[in-house]
Amino acid sequence: MADCLFCSIIAGDLPSDRVGENEVAVAFRDINPRAPVHVLVVPRRHLTSAHELSDDDGDELAAVFSLARQVAEAEGTADGYRVTTNIGRGGGQMVDHLHLHVLGGRQLGHIDSLTGDDG
Repeated sequence: MADCLFCSIIAGDLPSDRVGENEVAVAFRDINPRAPVHVLVVPRRHLTSAHELSDDDGDELAAVFSLARQVAEAEGTADGYRVTTNIGRGGGQMVDHLHLHVLGGRQLGHIDSLTGDDG
């Protein structure tokens, strides 16, 4: 999708700090990290959010989560990390492209997805 920030990053049209990729997804550091490790795992195929996933998307979703696991291992957080996604503006989603947040590197408390505040 031409006007999608993450599609532009995936295509290499915008810079990012990539930390991994596979045939289905790309992983790069969040520019506004909420934890010492904050990596976004983004499917190459444009989907607005997880709400658009169907029963036919299982293999693609497994590959996205596999990359999230690889990121956690490479970042040294495999013993404890969080994987989350936001859906819609009311759910705190800021970019309309499905993405997982891989968060770790410290003890994580409750995170208010709308403000990013721990508490």
